[in-house]
Amino acid sequence: MLKKVLSVAGRSGLYKLVSKGRNMLIAESMSDGKRVPIYSKDKVVSLAEIAVYTTTEEAPLPGILTKIREKENGGRLSIDISTASVTELRAYLREVIPDFDEARVYPSDIRKMLSWYNILLDAGIEFEAKEEEGEGTSAEGGEEGAKGEDTEQKEG
Repeated sequence: MLKKVLSVAGRSGLYKLVSKGRNMLIAESMSDGKRVPIYSKDKVVSLAEIAVYTTTEEAPLPGILTKIREKENGGRLSIDISTASVTELRAYLREVIPDFDEARVYPSDIRKMLSWYNILLDAGIEFEAKEEEGEGTSAEGGEEGAKGEDTEQKEG
């Protein structure tokens, strides 16, 4: 299900892919339900394509979100991400991913990832680390967020 959940550079929150147009995508904000166009010039990435750097390899976001849900027993975060210090954010993520790369995963990335968890939980979106075949979005390849690389939407 995370393949249809999008992060758009320059816009807060997450968006659910609703439809594809000729030169744009139509997405619905997961926070207020408003539908917005996402044009080919916008930088957009599917959450299923995001990974977090670790000292050995990259950890896919769906697996991390699943570990957070297990840690929180299926509930909302036990940490207040808006007031948490950098040390508290890193300590929290270390409980979920003991070997995350502190030099390449910034506090802003941790905040964003944790806020996404709450948004997805509130929306009832499944984020199991399953392979969904035959589904895709117009966001092609690449990773964003914790890796810091945005991809541009491809026209198709």
